[in-house]
Amino acid sequence: MKYYATAVYRIVLCSMLIAAPAMGSGLSAVEKLGKSIFFDKNLSINKNQACAACHGPDVGWTGPDAEINAGGSVYEGSVSGLFGNRKPPSSAYATQSPIFHSIGKNPVEFEGGNFWDGRATGEKLGNPAADQAQGPFLNPVEQALPDAACVVERVCSARYAGNFDRVWGEDACDIEFPDNIDEVCSDPDGTVDLDEENRFKVNAAYDSIALSIAAFEGSSKSNQFTSKFDAFLAGRTSLTKKEKRGLRLFRGKGKCANCHTLDGGSKDPLLTDYTFDNLGVPRNPDNPWYKMVDFNPDGKGWIDLGLGGFLETRDDYAQFAKESYGKQKVPTLRNVDKRPYFRFTKAYMHNGYFKSLKTVVHFYNTRDTKERCDDPFTTEEEALEMDCWPEPEVAVNVNSKELGDLGLSGKQERAIVAFMKTLSDGYQVGDDDDDDSDDDSNED
Repeated sequence: MKYYATAVYRIVLCSMLIAAPAMGSGLSAVEKLGKSIFFDKNLSINKNQACAACHGPDVGWTGPDAEINAGGSVYEGSVSGLFGNRKPPSSAYATQSPIFHSIGKNPVEFEGGNFWDGRATGEKLGNPAADQAQGPFLNPVEQALPDAACVVERVCSARYAGNFDRVWGEDACDIEFPDNIDEVCSDPDGTVDLDEENRFKVNAAYDSIALSIAAFEGSSKSNQFTSKFDAFLAGRTSLTKKEKRGLRLFRGKGKCANCHTLDGGSKDPLLTDYTFDNLGVPRNPDNPWYKMVDFNPDGKGWIDLGLGGFLETRDDYAQFAKESYGKQKVPTLRNVDKRPYFRFTKAYMHNGYFKSLKTVVHFYNTRDTKERCDDPFTTEEEALEMDCWPEPEVAVNVNSKELGDLGLSGKQERAIVAFMKTLSDGYQVGDDDDDDSDDDSNED
């Protein structure tokens, strides 16, 4: 009972810490701790990969490598040659996602959670971002540590360990680890031998680590709300004519705001409703997951079922799985164009098939009006050259009500892109070039 009470206390304490605002313009104690953990490369099996390896601040807290984004868009883990199966989603603006739950009755749909398929539900720690933070550390194709005790021991041995004790209590790292823990934690199949009491303490500390990361991901460092659009809503700047036209189309004919909600134009819109949708996105032929036969025996026959695949693992939701096949989380559009330099390539959608906002909007507009490419593994570049689109990765449950045949002109597509470019954090009033032209040279 003593240890159970301690664990409950820590969960409640963290809820208070995450909700508490930082003093001044800096980060709170738990946010600073979360930042240290987020950028710590030692929290991987080969001590070479931090959370930031897939969630870089300069690109809006998603994949920071332009070369990877230009191809398979899936990032290599701590172990060389091992890759995941989806593009890293943004870790920013993820803490506002509600705990995963069903909505509606006919049909039943779902909202909340983290990861593209919603499997980090928030049911464990009361915060989907915290549930999500525990996944990559122990995923063999990501940070690949074999045991939560390895993560805890490395945090408790880090230079910031004192901050961990100050935030979570003096006994947070009071754990007896075996002498061979370094050896065990360097073995992908290792298991740290702990008695019941120390295993309980490890589990509590592991929860605290995840909650600390979520606190940083919910901080003003991550969720800045400093885009040009925010400045516009606050009355501190104006949109260009082209951006205003894009905003009108975003809300209207383009139907973008149906899912990437603007909350009626209120302050700090999140640009997502945290639901799930199958947009009919094609396969990404360069996805390295197709070649990972030890983890993916289906090879190129593998199909990403998204939300439906997760629902199949739940007794309470399995009956709704088939009508959710192919649906992926609706991402926030905040920072959708944020990049460290002009020619930097970003990847879009759950599998990174698209490499520019211009093509994303064109796909939304013409998905159902163009011819089908003969090869389902046609790249974006090839599809544009041949003026076709490959078949959807998952052909059922495709949203045909809100995209596919929007009837937008090229000029209207470009205007929507111009508006989405106003959503990047870090804007300073006066940064504008006031270019209202429709020249594609200034677009993705």
